[in-house]
Amino acid sequence: MNFWKYGLTFLGLLFPLQASAATVSVFACEPEWAALAREIGGDQVTVFSATTSKQDPHYVQARPSLIAKARRADLLICTGAELESGWLPMVQRKARNNRIAPGKPGHLMAAEQVPLLEIPQQLDRAMGDVHASGNPHMHLDPNNILIVGGVLADRLSAIDANNAAKYQTRHSEFEQRWRQVLEHWNQQATGLAGKKIVVHHKEWVYLLNWLNLERAATLEPKPGVPPNAGHLAALKNQMEQSRADAIIRSPINDDRPGQWLSSETGIPVLILPYTVDDPEAPGSLQQLFDGILSELEVLTR
Repeated sequence: MNFWKYGLTFLGLLFPLQASAATVSVFACEPEWAALAREIGGDQVTVFSATTSKQDPHYVQARPSLIAKARRADLLICTGAELESGWLPMVQRKARNNRIAPGKPGHLMAAEQVPLLEIPQQLDRAMGDVHASGNPHMHLDPNNILIVGGVLADRLSAIDANNAAKYQTRHSEFEQRWRQVLEHWNQQATGLAGKKIVVHHKEWVYLLNWLNLERAATLEPKPGVPPNAGHLAALKNQMEQSRADAIIRSPINDDRPGQWLSSETGIPVLILPYTVDDPEAPGSLQQLFDGILSELEVLTR
């Protein structure tokens, strides 16, 4: 009897300890949101990123492994604005997880929290890969990271009320650090204002808007449409009339169009990081913008 008595007492103590050690499972569609979830959630969250820095988040397969991760998730954080429309609805439908359904605290679309740029007045398939809600690449303005971070802290607090104070404290600490480094970035970027930039794809619109850079041209004739010879020839003529300061692209963009235009005009090509390489690394979001500004610094010399 004594064995069972003390054995049951031990088990009764063990299970509450296990329950208190449980973490919130976060399914992030992109590495930047996985990194932000780790910044705000700390040890209280377990984070999975559905994509990496080497993938285009437009084009992802709704693999069984993604569905399994979504089925167990307590919180879904994605960009939204149709960026993941080719795969996320299927993942959610097959996961059958009401905790991350639209309207629930566990369903967080970052693009719904900030004012979006380039909202089309009308939609036409001939316009290319245009998003009805606006340009979705809003994470490339660090001011938007601040906004989404606050919403994320509130959502985690609602999902895991026992640890709400920890989430709010971590968010306050993150916000203080982010505002300090944002001030530093703004000072560092002073000499970039007014520089003319040729972009490969329109994912850079928020970055250009933040840094007061001017978009001189776009390598893609329409969003998502690969550059053709005629369009590139027209850009070459345009650059001869009004030269740009740089051509920028992300590591996942085709390098050939930009290199051709650079060889014909002498305009340098800059490869900028588009998202965090390792969302598990401490400070990876800061490293993203440090890396971007480090590459752009050449334009101020």
